[in-house]
Amino acid sequence: MKFINLRYLIIGFAMIAAAGLALALTPKEKLADQRPTIKLETMIPKAFGSWRLDESVRPIQVAPDVQAELDKIYDETLSRTYINEQGARIMLSMAYGGNQSDTLAVHKPEVCYPAQGFQVQAKTQGSVNTSFGSIRVTKLVAQQRERVEPITYWINVGGKQVTGRLERKLEQLKFGMTGKVPFGVLIRVSNINNDTQAGYATQAEFIEQLLAAVSPAQRTEVFGI
Repeated sequence: MKFINLRYLIIGFAMIAAAGLALALTPKEKLADQRPTIKLETMIPKAFGSWRLDESVRPIQVAPDVQAELDKIYDETLSRTYINEQGARIMLSMAYGGNQSDTLAVHKPEVCYPAQGFQVQAKTQGSVNTSFGSIRVTKLVAQQRERVEPITYWINVGGKQVTGRLERKLEQLKFGMTGKVPFGVLIRVSNINNDTQAGYATQAEFIEQLLAAVSPAQRTEVFGI
């Protein structure tokens, strides 16, 4: 009778233990299920501050394959164009996903815009200061022929702003250690303006007034501030 090598026996037990630990730490409880249902269409006002919904502008239809991918990722999406008293327009796009696990990562503009034929450039990390606090954002510029579109966006995971893939992963891991799957929200504002700095300034005004139009709980839950 051959005796089992002790080294292999220890390795075998270690592998079984690791597998059991991984299963135990796999998030099973969705944080979104413990909170009121988020309905972006009714939560975000159609008029606030100096802005109102521009009914004359129809949202750009995304390619069917891109839409199919978005439907897998998000539970709620919102796409609107607002206009102010001076005739400036802002495009607001929001997406909410109740499951922000590794397989359902937030779909960023750096992916969406090139899929629609845009070139994305001038990406920077920055902040937008509001009377409710500072928002850590990503700014970039998308261009398609003569159309220049400055973009400001940020990501909220489980009620906290995150920037970059590493920080998002760490936040998911923190929730995963408690057995929970965090929700995620992406908020994007953009406008068409060859003067990108002026475009960003208009976006900052829009964000300030939008935050003032929702409840404190919604500012935390949806906007991460």
